[in-house]
Amino acid sequence: MLTRKQYDLLVFIHERTQRDGVSPSFDEMKEALDLRSKSGIHRLITALEERGFIRRLAHRARAIEVVRLPENMGSARPRRGFTPTLVSENPSPKAEPSRGGPVRSGGLEVPIVGRIAAGAPIEAIQRADSTIQAPPSMLASGAEHYALEVRGDSMIDAGIFDGDIVVIRRQNSAETGEIVVALIDDHEATLKRLRRQSGGRIALEAANPAYEARIFGADQVRIQGRLVGLIRTY
Repeated sequence: MLTRKQYDLLVFIHERTQRDGVSPSFDEMKEALDLRSKSGIHRLITALEERGFIRRLAHRARAIEVVRLPENMGSARPRRGFTPTLVSENPSPKAEPSRGGPVRSGGLEVPIVGRIAAGAPIEAIQRADSTIQAPPSMLASGAEHYALEVRGDSMIDAGIFDGDIVVIRRQNSAETGEIVVALIDDHEATLKRLRRQSGGRIALEAANPAYEARIFGADQVRIQGRLVGLIRTY
């Protein structure tokens, strides 16, 4: 069985290949499915390949062959410009941090307060601009939580990919080995694994061998919260 986005992508590839004689580019796939990054397309392509619906042809650009189609192929067509599941296109600036807020559709509302770097530095956390539904089991009773959209690939070996939404429990301390939101020198926010070293130094470690750990003095780093969950849309 395919997910909705896997199905949409398969139909899109099939129809474009039938029309143009060549499979669409990753950029065209990303635009058709309204995804924020090509990493999401890579995951969908891999899933379709593993399920035997497509085959990638080696040493050829834009070479994806549709091997088979789902039985219900005729019942639907790809959706164009549908709204992403996680982030609303209509910001809600008045959203407040969740302390166990109203239950809707089996989840609790958590504000998405901005983007967080898992790689190169980006701007620090901004105000809430939308909300996401998180399962109650992900949130600690009485604690404050917020969500961030991940940008970058430095935490991929921890299963955190570009475009994922991470749910953070707000706190100003963390144990060695925990994945945290760290604010560096009061202007750079990053998502990394915390390691405490001798002399009060703090190491912020990536989960990708392409990135080196960064070492800071204790007065340079402020813990903004600890990772408690991850939400991904396919």
